[in-house]
Amino acid sequence: MRKIKWAWAAKILAGAVAGLLCGVVLVSYFVGTRGPSPITCLLCAALGAAAGTATLPFADDGRMLVLCSAAHFGVTASLFALLAAQLGARGGNLLVWEGVLALLYAVIWLGRWIGWYVEVMRLRALLGLAPGPTPLKWRETLPYLPFALLLCDILPLILRWLDAPDVPVLSGLILPYLLLPAAGFSSGLSLGKRQGVCPLYPVACFVCYLPMVYLLFNDTALFHCFMVALPALAGNVLGWLYRRAVLKTR
Repeated sequence: MRKIKWAWAAKILAGAVAGLLCGVVLVSYFVGTRGPSPITCLLCAALGAAAGTATLPFADDGRMLVLCSAAHFGVTASLFALLAAQLGARGGNLLVWEGVLALLYAVIWLGRWIGWYVEVMRLRALLGLAPGPTPLKWRETLPYLPFALLLCDILPLILRWLDAPDVPVLSGLILPYLLLPAAGFSSGLSLGKRQGVCPLYPVACFVCYLPMVYLLFNDTALFHCFMVALPALAGNVLGWLYRRAVLKTR
């Protein structure tokens, strides 16, 4: 019990510090030389603390998991709404940003659910209830396909809709240079740790993002596909190496 309490305390503290630092940097950038107010700093720290607790398991059974996830999202959405209102968001803009938060929350929750689902598949295989690996591990890759679709197709459309028409910062800079590599690497790492090398996942990420190149940009943005596919491949291989190292120590 004490270990669990210390884990919660550590996650809350780390999340609060990270939220405060990120909030100060981002708010200072958007607001200017005035910098963030004390209330804004407090809200950034609280939002970071809420995000930190999201990395911990909420419950062991399905019903409590849904209830605790809904409660956590309610707290996170409330803090985010207060922060957005503090920065000047009103009315429709506030609802739009709450929708973006809900989408990101759904992506993260789906990623965690995929991890749990893959663990169940692995246990079934250990008990002899499932067949062996499929060619190129296509079946093992399928649970990660919804995440790839959300990341590579739905998220770019949302960000382009939120972007300014003259300077698409969200879809033209933050998405390809930050969100795609980070999410591609982390999801590939998760898949590699559970299933080993799955070469179809980086290909799926590449193919899923390809329509966005021509829908939102032009052929000069083809490198965006590699910005998600190559990190996904690197994460997948690294996860496989970690899995091998863990198996050797047992």
